[in-house]
Amino acid sequence: MVFWRFLSNKIIHTKVQSCKKWPVWVTLGALRSQNLKMHRMNGFLRLWNDLLDLFYPTTCCACAMPLVGNEECLCTSCRLTLPRSQSHAISSPELTNKFAGKVVVSFVYTFLKFEKGGKVQRLLHQLKYKNRPEVGQVVGRIYGEELRAGAVQTQIDLLLPIPLHPRKKAQRGYNQSDMFAEGLSETLRVPWSAEVLARAQFTSTQTRKTRLERFENVSGIFEVVRPSEVIGKRVAIVDDVVTTGSTLESAVATLMEVGAKEVSVITIAAAY
Repeated sequence: MVFWRFLSNKIIHTKVQSCKKWPVWVTLGALRSQNLKMHRMNGFLRLWNDLLDLFYPTTCCACAMPLVGNEECLCTSCRLTLPRSQSHAISSPELTNKFAGKVVVSFVYTFLKFEKGGKVQRLLHQLKYKNRPEVGQVVGRIYGEELRAGAVQTQIDLLLPIPLHPRKKAQRGYNQSDMFAEGLSETLRVPWSAEVLARAQFTSTQTRKTRLERFENVSGIFEVVRPSEVIGKRVAIVDDVVTTGSTLESAVATLMEVGAKEVSVITIAAAY
């Protein structure tokens, strides 16, 4: 009896087939030892993360309050209270009028209402200037869920983020519109690509420019490098924010010229 108990605790084996179909014998004792080591390591990592959170807390990108539990980038309060536009559910002529008489867009949807000095401005600042690309992905997933509830994915064949010039992208390290498009794509289940629309010219920042200056600054700056992926497609242009709409207007015109069936606009925020 003692012999068999010894076998049950120490030499009971589990036969595991290796990728070459050779039998590999692993003792239960070895598995227990490995599990104990992993448990201790996980406990150490949890303790280390708790200490980091205590002295260097991860904060909400919108309100700067410490995040708790499984909160990612945004605290629960901001997720619920950020000023949503509801433009995908409610008619918003303030948005479509930005393009009226210039280019034809199927729809213009924006997630949040931009207010100077508000939480949305802080959120965008973290995304663009504080090396927080994950903010765009998280916001994209959240807005994608809301758009999917309204069946917006049935109106789109392809998501195309507004591209940065390679020089500016190298300075920032990423394109914030790519991150937003990636998040949208994940929940909408609509493909996105950063390889179709390209910036042909380097332009100065649009900040503090008049509408005329903005239009002149972005006129003819885009090119479609893969026309076959656009022809006959319903394309949604994705960007971080729409103000006067000059940049988006130029992109819409470029896509329509090469044969896109429809072009629409989706942004994180809009000033209106």
